[in-house]
Amino acid sequence: MTQHLEELLETLVRPALREHGGDVELVRYENGVLRLKMLGRCAGCPGATLTNETLIEGQLKPLLPELREVILVHAVSDSLLAQARAMMTRSQFQS
Repeated sequence: MTQHLEELLETLVRPALREHGGDVELVRYENGVLRLKMLGRCAGCPGATLTNETLIEGQLKPLLPELREVILVHAVSDSLLAQARAMMTRSQFQS
């Protein structure tokens, strides 16, 4: 199922996200629940929920009757986390 989901994401979802500088990563599929992480400009975008409802679920659910829900997993990117750590470290030494 994961391979089929990847193929559908690649053909139906990712092209639209890439037009806006974003992407999506399949985190996990289990018991009809698909967990995705938005990447690039889509990560943290205020419109991500709408994108999920209209684009992602709208494209996938008609093709996958067993798909019950798509959940966006929000996570901080490794590069942003490293920047935050560097800022906190500098501010501790400057005090």
